[in-house]
Amino acid sequence: MYLRNLELKDADFMLEWMHDEDVVNQLKGNFLSKTKSDVIKFIESSKDTSSNLHLAICSDSDEYMGTVSLKNIDQKRKIAEFAIAVRKKAMNCGYSWFGMDSIIKRAFDLLDLECVYWCVSKNNNRALSFYNKHNFHEVFDIPEDVINRYDKSDGLKWYSVLKGDVLTNVKSIVGCKIIKINTVSSLGIGELSFFDDNNDINFNIKRIYYISKVPEGSRRGFHAHKNLKQLLFCPYGRIQLILENELGRKEVELSDPSVGVIIEKTTWREMIWLQKNSVLCVAASDYYDEKDYIRDYDEFKKYLHL
Repeated sequence: MYLRNLELKDADFMLEWMHDEDVVNQLKGNFLSKTKSDVIKFIESSKDTSSNLHLAICSDSDEYMGTVSLKNIDQKRKIAEFAIAVRKKAMNCGYSWFGMDSIIKRAFDLLDLECVYWCVSKNNNRALSFYNKHNFHEVFDIPEDVINRYDKSDGLKWYSVLKGDVLTNVKSIVGCKIIKINTVSSLGIGELSFFDDNNDINFNIKRIYYISKVPEGSRRGFHAHKNLKQLLFCPYGRIQLILENELGRKEVELSDPSVGVIIEKTTWREMIWLQKNSVLCVAASDYYDEKDYIRDYDEFKKYLHL
């Protein structure tokens, strides 16, 4: 997955989601009335990035999956409005989170903004579930001129994210430690990363395995362990890791070979391959034991009394 400028070849796929009532029924704007001519005009206008940034979310094969935007960019106040829409084909495959995460990082790192805000209809259960899952919270200090852009502000729920609230500052996720794997760089010839059991990680390693040759968008995992401890890391590519236990449900992207996640408690995990041929490596504290697995989600919830 990656972001790029919108191109004319995206017009048909853009019109697809605009004419999908299930996608647009809670979005602001009369998308169902849009024509291909309207879409082409929008793509052409996106070349002007002075106050709006509209980018295509694409698969590794360069297929358009959705549009992610920073609108009404205000360099004086260092704020912008976030918006996203994806095709039904792209839902639940990691494209929405990738597009959101990528453009927010761009807002802070490249545009030097300090706040990105957005709103969603209180009836849009799918969007509300998505933002709640990613631990975004409702805010009430949105500038009045921003709220006035929307006719029915009483029916909207507002969110925002501030510069500094990015995952790189997070040391753990639902009680699972995020570690920096020892890495030695050699100028011009790459890096060497390493870790030792009972030193860098606090358990003995009895088993190492890796998952490879997985198509983009595929989901794996869907299990928890009762006692097994693991270190997960991605030496190549990009994988979205979803973790859930009694502390909640959160996601983390594994894309840096020097970053790993240690799971030492009973935690449900799901993995989405954001890039084809990404590799997931796992160092485990014990040998394979089917009895240690919990493969049914309802059984997992009962096990943790959730």
